[in-house]
Amino acid sequence: MSAHDHAAAPPHATLRGYLTGFVLSVILTAIPFWLVMGGVLESKQATAFIIMAFAAVQMIVHMIYFLHMSRKSEEGWTLVSLIFTLILVVITLAGSLWVMYHLNSNMMPGHETSVSPNEPF
Repeated sequence: MSAHDHAAAPPHATLRGYLTGFVLSVILTAIPFWLVMGGVLESKQATAFIIMAFAAVQMIVHMIYFLHMSRKSEEGWTLVSLIFTLILVVITLAGSLWVMYHLNSNMMPGHETSVSPNEPF
């Protein structure tokens, strides 16, 4: 027997696991839907923040219950690749937002002063 024969096998899917993931997904979708459609919160920024938090939790639920990702699956390489991907996505999004913000504030004419249409440039 080789060393790989004794490695931990990936977790097997069970009906209970799939049902748990499905119920959590429905709950994590229904609550933000209710927040928006019911107009529960006055602040749009708070509503958007809460929706993003629910979306992050729902991604974790999907990774655990449907993709069966854990520290034990594939000797942890699945989790390492996920973390690396998340780091790259965060760097890309943060950099893109930073560049767009600074381009908007430095390149858009007329935000600080208003020019009337009859005045020469």
